[in-house]
Amino acid sequence: MFKYIGEILLILTAIIWGSGFVASAVALDHYSPYQILAGRFLIGAVILSLIFFKKLNKLKKSTLIKGAVLGIFLYLAFALQTVGLQFTTPSKNAFLTAVNVVIVPFIGFLLYKRKIDLYELTGAVLAIIGIAVLSLKLSSDVNVGDLLTLGCAVGFAFHIFYTAKFVKTEDPVVLTIVQMVTAAIIGCIVVLFRGETSFSMETEGMVNLLYLGIFSTTIAFLMQTVAQKYITETKAAIILATESFWGMVFSVIILSEIMTGRMIIGALLILLAILISETKMEFMKKDKIKSLT
Repeated sequence: MFKYIGEILLILTAIIWGSGFVASAVALDHYSPYQILAGRFLIGAVILSLIFFKKLNKLKKSTLIKGAVLGIFLYLAFALQTVGLQFTTPSKNAFLTAVNVVIVPFIGFLLYKRKIDLYELTGAVLAIIGIAVLSLKLSSDVNVGDLLTLGCAVGFAFHIFYTAKFVKTEDPVVLTIVQMVTAAIIGCIVVLFRGETSFSMETEGMVNLLYLGIFSTTIAFLMQTVAQKYITETKAAIILATESFWGMVFSVIILSEIMTGRMIIGALLILLAILISETKMEFMKKDKIKSLT
């Protein structure tokens, strides 16, 4: 039962992140990328601390250290993604960010000698192909933006991997609060260092920043952390990779983007990736056994 709770929470997280593409696009008309990062993490830290302040009594040194590690990975990944987007196309940025789905299982193998599940690895590769078909425009050029975005993918991969590892022994809510506070502190320091202290109070900008802070950050990362207590890190990465699919769905619905055959094929490949990693093709094995008998 808990396994399915984890999967449902991660699907909801991916849906929220997908909708966040639209909110980010509008917010960027009013704030700098670094102001958005500082704002969304600050909102998340404040809301979580206010709602779950009683849980902070459980704050241990180990939770503080692990939450800080997650917060650093989280901010670095978002910052590299944001800076990379200034030098590369949005489609390549989205695709290269999603490469984290393939990196995750290899982190476990290289650092902890953890056996790689072939079904999950197959699903991860299929997810990458699906995202490429969904979002990537044909271009062989590689620039600094692409390299920065690949760095972002590594950051997200480590964040997903260590979230799964740390949440096994720590309270997921307290862990989420610490990582939000850490990312918020880093974000505010960066904004002050860059001198971006002038903050727009226009309604449109504030509403979209609040959406990013409340839904894409507070709710989504809390659900991700709780969900990863009950699901493997590779499977989590594959489900979260559907963010690009949901981004396409919301772009079609809200921004009236035209759906193409390539989008449909990419979406089907991503769904097939989840099916393979989730079921390990057990239904095929059962059918095979029945046919032999």
